[in-house]
Amino acid sequence: MTDTLDRPREEGRMAAFTVWVLYLLSLPSANLLVIVGLIVAYAARGGSTGLARQHMDAQIALFWSVFWWTIALWVLLFISVFTIILIPLAFVFGLALLLLTIWFTVKSVLGLLRLMSDRPA
Repeated sequence: MTDTLDRPREEGRMAAFTVWVLYLLSLPSANLLVIVGLIVAYAARGGSTGLARQHMDAQIALFWSVFWWTIALWVLLFISVFTIILIPLAFVFGLALLLLTIWFTVKSVLGLLRLMSDRPA
């Protein structure tokens, strides 16, 4: 039996596909859909097998790494803005936030492409 991606049926494959798409739609949704994607990944991970399970593990790890880096950069940005001496660093931390967002998007695109070509994330 095959699923809608015309690949051999593998438990959790559509959920992994859905999470990558939700991650990609996180920017236009003000990051609300990334939370939905994380919930889907956690909910479907237990019943997933093989490649789909590996992608969900990668999706969860990607979310948490970006989450903690974002928190750290926002704290540093806040400190640098309210400390007159460190104001030039605010630009650096803001740029780092932008690069983190780009990195997250690129990782999500690559993850989706890898899932569709039956390769690990």
